[in-house]
This record gives sequence, structure tokens and C-alpha cells, in this order.
Amino acid sequence: MPQANSVVVLDFETTGLSPNQGDRAIEIGAVKLVNGEVVDTFQQLMNPGFRVNSFIESYTGITNDMLRTAPSCDEVMASFSEFIAGENLIAHNASFDKRFLDAELERINCGYSGEFACSLLVARRLIQGAPSHKLGELVRYKNIDNDGVFHRALADAQMTAKLWLQMVEDLEKLGIAKPSFQFMQTVSKTAKGKVDLLLARSRA
Repeated sequence: MPQANSVVVLDFETTGLSPNQGDRAIEIGAVKLVNGEVVDTFQQLMNPGFRVNSFIESYTGITNDMLRTAPSCDEVMASFSEFIAGENLIAHNASFDKRFLDAELERINCGYSGEFACSLLVARRLIQGAPSHKLGELVRYKNIDNDGVFHRALADAQMTAKLWLQMVEDLEKLGIAKPSFQFMQTVSKTAKGKVDLLLARSRA
């Protein structure tokens, strides 16, 4: 059964919130973990074929000048599909990243065989005392090393990977030996009030 600490953690920066509204990816960052160790990374700006608005420029720090010379989304996503081949995937607020991954890969008739788990949903259940479950807040709450850079794809993927591995380690300390990827998916779908029961049963 695939282990929770052998995954690809990914993050997109985009022109907006929904590919159904015509929004596109403008940056992908990803970290490949094998047995809890970073073995590879992927980072690439991509040109969506139109100018991004000033809010996105200021929010991400990605300017139209930077994107003008970047390769096309199609070119980058073809490479990225090879990077994630056969891997299970993690993202913070995974439904957002999955929408863009699916939409961009569909444009080039590519797919992927792995499944998604959401570090945000897992954190809501395992770190219930955090003041917020935004990535930056969780990183601060768990005292995870960071350089203060957020809203760039690789930096966010690296932070998400550290948070994910911290949660896996926390489970191991609670007696859940080598949590599987499927177990983390189960945690993410368990009602908050029933998490302790799930953990107790999993230790038995």
C-alpha cells in the first residue's frame, strides 16, 4: 500500500479561481518525496496566452514581463505530466489545484494515474487547535522552518510538503506506524469529532 510520505506535493499559481471561467495556470511548483525525503523538484512559469491583471501580479509577484518569455502552458504541462506519472498527489486546498491540473492536462490530452489528498482537510482534523488552517498560519503554528515566501508555487509546495511530513510524523508519535496514503485520505474525510476514535482504532 502506498506510503503517505512518498508523494508529489504540488501548487499552482493561476490567473484566477476557475478554469471554467477561462482562468489558466501561470506557475507550477512541485516537490517529489520518497520515504519522507525530497528527491526532486519541479518549478516553471508558463505563459497563459493573455495578460494577467494587476491584482494577480501583486498577489503572486509574477509579472506580465516574466510571463512574456515563459514557455506555453501546454509545453510545461507536458513535462509536468511526466514528473507526476504514477505518483499520488498532495496539495493544500487540493480541490483548487486538482481543477487546474485536470483542465490544463485535458487541453493536451494527458492524464495521471495517482490520487489526490488534501493537506488542508487533513490539518483541519489533526491540528484542530490552529487559529486558521491557511498554509502560512499552520506553518507558524507548527513552528515549521520557512523563509517567509508565500504565493509562489515552489515555495508553497515546499511548505506544504513540510507540513504534510509533520502531520505524518505526528501520527507516528500517536502510534500509527507508517501511515498509508489511503489512511490520510480517510482522515481528511472523517468528521472532526470522530478523528480520535479513528486513531484509536488504527492503533489497535
